[in-house]
Amino acid sequence: MIDKNIDETTRKILIKSQKDEITEYYLYNKLASVTKNEENSKILRDIAKDEKEHYDFWKKYTGEEVKPKKLKIFFYYWLARIFGIMFGIKLMENGEEDAQEVYKKVAKKIPSAQKIVEDEDNHEDELINLIDEERLKYIGSVVLGLNDALVELTGTLAGLSFALQNTNLIALSGMITGIAASFSMAASEYLSTKQEEGEKHELKSSFYTGMAYIVTVILLIIPYFIFTHYLTSLAATIIMAILIIVVFNFYVAIARDLSFKKRFIEMATISLGVSFFSFIVGIIIRSVFGVDV
Repeated sequence: MIDKNIDETTRKILIKSQKDEITEYYLYNKLASVTKNEENSKILRDIAKDEKEHYDFWKKYTGEEVKPKKLKIFFYYWLARIFGIMFGIKLMENGEEDAQEVYKKVAKKIPSAQKIVEDEDNHEDELINLIDEERLKYIGSVVLGLNDALVELTGTLAGLSFALQNTNLIALSGMITGIAASFSMAASEYLSTKQEEGEKHELKSSFYTGMAYIVTVILLIIPYFIFTHYLTSLAATIIMAILIIVVFNFYVAIARDLSFKKRFIEMATISLGVSFFSFIVGIIIRSVFGVDV
C-alpha cells in the first residue's frame, strides 16, 4: 500500500532503489549457486538476504513490485566469474556510492530510512570483507612477478633496442631473458614462501609469480614481432607497460580498497625510470664497443 505522505518524486527515487536492491538480490544468489567454497556461498546468500530486506523496506512505501535489471545481472555475474567475486561485487558497489546521498534525501520524508539502510549496508560491508578468495590471497605473488617483469624487461628491451637496433634479435634476446628470469623468480618465490609460516602454499605462490612474469614478458615483447623499427617497437612496449600497470592497479585498488593513484604512480615511475636508464646504458655500450648489428 502506498504511503500517502510520500510525494511522487520521492516515490520514483524509492522505486529506483527497489530495482537496484532486487537486482543485487538475484545477482548475489546467482553467484552463491556457482561458488564452490561453501563459506563464501553462505556469505553471498546472507548479503542477498540483506538486499531483499532493503527491497521489502522500500516496497512498504511504494506499494509496487519491480523487476530486476537483467543486463546488470549478466554483466556483473560474468565479471565476477572471470576476474573474481571480490572484484565484481566491489566494482558494482563502488558504482553506487551516491546511494547514501539519496537515502539522506529520503530520510527527510522517512526518518527511519537512514539508520535502517546504514545498519544493513554496514552489515553487507562486513560480510563482503569475509569472502576468502584464493586469487587475492596470492596477490602478493602476482605483484612480485608482474612488477619484476615490468622493471627488468622494459629495462632490458630499452637497452637492447639501441644496442642492437634489430627487432627480431631484440625480441629473441628479450624472450630468452624473460623466460629464464620467470623460472628464476618462481623458484625464488617457492623458497621464500617455504621459509614463511602462513596460509600461502609454496607451489601456488611460485606458480602465480611465474605465470604473472611470463604473461607480462609476452605482452611486452609482442610489439617487436609486429613493428619493424626498433624505436616504434620500444614506444609500443612502453605504452603496453603503462596499460598493464593501469589495469593491474585498478584491479587491486577495487578488490582490496586501496589507492589506485598512489600505486600507479609508484609502479609507473619505477618501471619507466629503469627503462630510461637502460636506454642510456644501451647508447653508451653501443658507442664504446662499436656494436653494429
